[in-house]
Amino acid sequence: MQYHASHLMRAYARQPVSFVRGSGARLWDAQGVEYLDAIAGIAVTSLGHAHPEIAAAISEQAGLLLHTSNVFRIDWQERLGARLCALTGMQKAFFCNSGAEANEAALKLARLHGHRKQVAQPQILVMENGFHGRTLATLSATGNPAKQRGFEPLMPGFVRVPYSDLDAVRQAAARWPDIVAVLVEPVQGEGGIRVAAADYLRGLRALCDQHDWLLMVDEIQAGMGRTGAWFGHQHAGITPDVVTLAKALGNGFPIGACLARGQATDLFSPGQHGSTFGGNPLACRVACSVLDIMARENLPERAALLGTRLLDGLQRALGSHPDVVAIRGQGLMAGIELNRNCNELVGRALAEQHLLITVTRDNTIRLLPPLVCDEAQIDDIVARLAHLLSPTASDGPAAPSETTPQEAAA
Repeated sequence: MQYHASHLMRAYARQPVSFVRGSGARLWDAQGVEYLDAIAGIAVTSLGHAHPEIAAAISEQAGLLLHTSNVFRIDWQERLGARLCALTGMQKAFFCNSGAEANEAALKLARLHGHRKQVAQPQILVMENGFHGRTLATLSATGNPAKQRGFEPLMPGFVRVPYSDLDAVRQAAARWPDIVAVLVEPVQGEGGIRVAAADYLRGLRALCDQHDWLLMVDEIQAGMGRTGAWFGHQHAGITPDVVTLAKALGNGFPIGACLARGQATDLFSPGQHGSTFGGNPLACRVACSVLDIMARENLPERAALLGTRLLDGLQRALGSHPDVVAIRGQGLMAGIELNRNCNELVGRALAEQHLLITVTRDNTIRLLPPLVCDEAQIDDIVARLAHLLSPTASDGPAAPSETTPQEAAA
């Protein structure tokens, strides 16, 4: 039987490359051509591809028990909840399957918090250019009209203000007495790698305390060591009321988490929220293995060191490029904003440099390399990008190495 992309819904603008194998920060297509992965499945495979310890955990647990449902206790779920709460300062965990679902849980907690305060129409403060998911609620919270177009009417209950603007938050508090929570990313990944200043996050914490709002931090892309700390908000020394996680938590295996502390911990009661597959034994065991590896190899600290190397290298190679407006980042989250639409660079990077990148906001190259990259691979990412953006790039750049999977394993 022949299989064709024509049988798939056109939800993605796919590149004409299909990968069949990965190892660390490298991928190979069916022809054996090697590629360097600078996006980690969009901040997912932080431990790299085909990590043997993750593969072993999946294999062993799949042979023992996959699913029982949340009607029963799940030991691996309880272990994971305790570990994540210890890392974040939270007290309770709810597990689901994705970042959007984690944010859905957070939004429902915010509304329950509002109703407990006798607020009939609770509002949640969200940020311009923020991204929180593609379900109807999280899409409504997202600050990108292009992603919302065609799905109107959007859900009510959101007040939007500029990112990194505490005065705008104060003005919103005066104008909207029904605000009950703030939802914010410590680094806006889809928004162009925009890093929140520590004073901004501390200011949000103070305003939430003043107004009895929940401070809800979306760590789905920035969390799990990527910024050089376990979680992005920790750079500011604050503790939120709600934290959402996904992406790198399972290194490619689907899992999301919504963590809460204080008055947010007892808002859900049995029957008010749930997930059929969320927190199953396999997903939670994989996530525990991810935490084991990250702690043992001190990957948050490694991300900080490699991130400095990456940003310094980008500044040296591209800081004076006439098309480059800004180079931003924190840890292994980097963005190169150009003065033009640069969506075509994704395909060109694949074809010309055998490099995986993404473009966000139409004008920002986004880099999210695996945390297990070595220094040479970080330098290679910089070199390939510099060559890609060189005026002579179309003259035929030197091709990156083309090691077959068999040769790499030798």
